[in-house]
Amino acid sequence: MSETTENLLQQMTLQEKVAMLAGADMWHTIVNDRLSIPALKVSDGPNGARGGAMQGGVTAACFPCGANLAATWDTALIERVGRALAQETKSKGARVLLAPTVNIHRTPIGGRNFESFSEDPYLTARMAVAYIRGIQSQGVGATVKHYAGNESEFERYSISTEVDERTLREIYLPPFEAAVREANTWAIMASYNLVNGVAASEHPELLQSILRDEWGFDGVVMSDWFMSVKSTAASVNAGLDLEMPGPGLWRGEKLLQAVKDGEVTEETIDKSILRLLNLLEKAGKFVQPEEEPEQAIDLPEHRALIRQAAAEGMVLLKNEQNVLPLQHEALRSIAIIGPNAKEAQIMGGGSAQVNPHYRVSPFEGVLTKLGEGTEVGYEQGCTSHKLLPLLDPQLLANEEGAEHAFSLAYFNTATPEGTPVQQEQLEASERIWFGPLPEGIDPQRFAARATGRFVPQTTGTYTFSLVSAGLSRLFIDGEEVIDNWTSPTPGDSYFGMGSIEVRNRVEMQAGQAYDLVLEFSKSTNTMASALRLGCLPPLPEDMVGRAAALAAQADIALVFAGLNGEWESEGFDRTAMELPGEQNELIARVAEANPNTIVVLNAGTPNAMPWLEKVAAVVQAWYPGQECGNAIADVLFGDVNPSGKLAQTFPVRLEDTPAYINYPGENGKVHYGEGLFVGYRYYDKKKVTPLFPFGYGLSYTSFAYGPLKASAGAIGANASLQVSLDITNTGKRAGKEIVQLYVRDIKASLHRPEKELKAFAKVALNPGETQTVTLEIGREALAYFDDKAHQWVAEAGTFEVLVGASSQDIRGTATFELTETSRWL
Repeated sequence: MSETTENLLQQMTLQEKVAMLAGADMWHTIVNDRLSIPALKVSDGPNGARGGAMQGGVTAACFPCGANLAATWDTALIERVGRALAQETKSKGARVLLAPTVNIHRTPIGGRNFESFSEDPYLTARMAVAYIRGIQSQGVGATVKHYAGNESEFERYSISTEVDERTLREIYLPPFEAAVREANTWAIMASYNLVNGVAASEHPELLQSILRDEWGFDGVVMSDWFMSVKSTAASVNAGLDLEMPGPGLWRGEKLLQAVKDGEVTEETIDKSILRLLNLLEKAGKFVQPEEEPEQAIDLPEHRALIRQAAAEGMVLLKNEQNVLPLQHEALRSIAIIGPNAKEAQIMGGGSAQVNPHYRVSPFEGVLTKLGEGTEVGYEQGCTSHKLLPLLDPQLLANEEGAEHAFSLAYFNTATPEGTPVQQEQLEASERIWFGPLPEGIDPQRFAARATGRFVPQTTGTYTFSLVSAGLSRLFIDGEEVIDNWTSPTPGDSYFGMGSIEVRNRVEMQAGQAYDLVLEFSKSTNTMASALRLGCLPPLPEDMVGRAAALAAQADIALVFAGLNGEWESEGFDRTAMELPGEQNELIARVAEANPNTIVVLNAGTPNAMPWLEKVAAVVQAWYPGQECGNAIADVLFGDVNPSGKLAQTFPVRLEDTPAYINYPGENGKVHYGEGLFVGYRYYDKKKVTPLFPFGYGLSYTSFAYGPLKASAGAIGANASLQVSLDITNTGKRAGKEIVQLYVRDIKASLHRPEKELKAFAKVALNPGETQTVTLEIGREALAYFDDKAHQWVAEAGTFEVLVGASSQDIRGTATFELTETSRWL
């Protein structure tokens, strides 16, 4: 603590202290004018800094998702991304970024896997440390989330993660521990779920015994938004410092009463206040208390970094007959196909979304690489939406001064009647009221009416839809077309607070103007309010057949497929690994028509690939941020030699996965029954062959591994072992190889995985060049957690190091002895 924060604490009244332990609003802490304690603003991450608006608002740089970043295996690059994200955070007037997400990929259908890094705790920890160091080097705080056991979205507000201590220590806690002990993260966010029956936000063992007493964390623990805090006294006593957002539901008068009743001591409150004051001081708020206005700063260096990070993380999964990289001069014709070709799928859904400066689609990126002599054809092939696409505002005619927009009127009544209290223009057919409402609107009880004139360009059947958190209905030319008002059905939209999608089909004539009236009413039992109008115009017949016919006439067929933020999002998990819609049929038909079919997948998680043997090449492009199309084109045309490797195992089918029989849970509990055997640890143990193994990725060049050289045949308890080998680029292109080191305990007192990642290095080599790579491991790399003794144990005995190009492509091994056992906590 500093003299400044100590002096402020001594001057604060109990009421002032209690007030500070909950937020002021959605993104700010409380201001204390009497003592000149400023507010601190936080902003959502992790693939950008959105600022205060959940929708629209000031534009921001959109970086690759966590799964993409982890696939780079490049800590120096991730640290640069962290520094850029800190600059973005400052441009939004914030000083703390709510990132990174370091939960483990326990199942491939986890809704927020795209935000997180990996199935492996070591790789996740390395990415997290680099990310945090980058952010905090710029005077901006990181908030590591979600602590702990938050590996799926099913019943996320209430489910209890049932996990044994050894599994928790070896798989799920290491990224948080590294964030604290190595990166000195300023903040940690408690998750919504319970852990072994106790809410994570009031878990004495997690928040006090492990986090503060054992790891020495002296920063702020804040809640996740809205439903993370589940008590007053228990959460404060366990060490949850800040309830967000504000006004708090469990602090304020409830906490004052808890102090009066002796349930919470003022000394306990003082500890939280000091941590909050120290966070303000670290963030420079006492020196610069004013909050800067949000700005959209589209920096060229950020554009370049996003493009580099996106391309570096793309994984070449298949490349038969070296169909890639594409050769400009040899391409006479190319077919560009797929639902993700002209739609840039740059990010997953939920709180990770930002309003990007721009989006470059794969279609645009490929076109910039092609010469004038190449004939280009395009077919969408199929759709892949989960919800109907938003209504195109370009089809809205001038209505009451609103061109290409709805006129939106607000009413402080349960239905949109009487005189509006506020009006605005709505340029998109979705409005999310998550945070402050327009001035004069009652946030607990209001209604809205959006009006516009819709002029279709094509005659045919239009499908309209409504989704809302609250009540909604749609009228077309005075006739009610969709009723989501009378008895809305709850769904998983809007973080689980919205309705299902309700659809209806309407016949329309091209060029005719139709009056659209969209009505909404705030439902008193929802914390968020939202309204979404979808509109799907008539589609061509036999879209798959048209795509196959186009492919048959082209030299190369590029199919851009995968998922989007509707399928992978906070608030729900995926239900299957299959690509949605007719995408699998589309790819198979195109591949039958053209043997030179290349599939590019945008997704944060694995997908089933029943067509894999039929296609020539597959590129996993993840959600690569705003430079999506440019980065994909860089890889396809060889301007970037792909060097990404999988940070998660790609299974053949969902039934092969370790958590399959223990997912999603029942009766309020999810059992982590696979224990330590998460990801590749499971596939090794069960001898199940995956589609693509952990650490896998191809290149446009080739690498030779020399023999391993260990620094010693035996090491003591506190010594380290260095393993060296030569890596040679034996191909004709410059490239980068990721050398991975795994450790096997030949004979242990407790069961252990067949091997575990414990070191890696990414090395850049020119054709013919050789470099020596040295990797080091110490006792932490050899240890397991003995839950009976409640200690880490590096047990004396024989160990094997395995070095290779993936978890299943081991190029060299060596054995050594650990001569003495050591134990610690």
